Amino acid sequence: MSRILVLDDEPLIAMMVEDWLTELGHETIGPANSVKSALSLLEATTPDGAILDVSIAGEHCYSVADVLSARDIPFAFATGRSAEAIDNRFKQAPTLTKPFDFESLRDVMIQILRN
Repeated sequence: MSRILVLDDEPLIAMMVEDWLTELGHETIGPANSVKSALSLLEATTPDGAILDVSIAGEHCYSVADVLSARDIPFAFATGRSAEAIDNRFKQAPTLTKPFDFESLRDVMIQILRN
């Protein structure tokens, strides 16, 4: 069972992602609803992967992505914007475009956890 950090400030989306991850056989860390809470979770635990909403309460999740990258933890972004709006240094990360479905999440999880 992989442990997946979920960062999303929309409670219904976070709950849906958590349910889908459970259905896929993963354990959810969080879900975190702020960059600060996600960083605190990363201080306390090491996930196997992460799903990060790009825009969290008016700030970007890039500081969380930086920590994950430094620790070689794979992640994907979730955003209602186009993938082109993501910071260039993270262009290689998979992106889920909101609204996404179960199959899209499953495919991204396979992609980020295939190491």
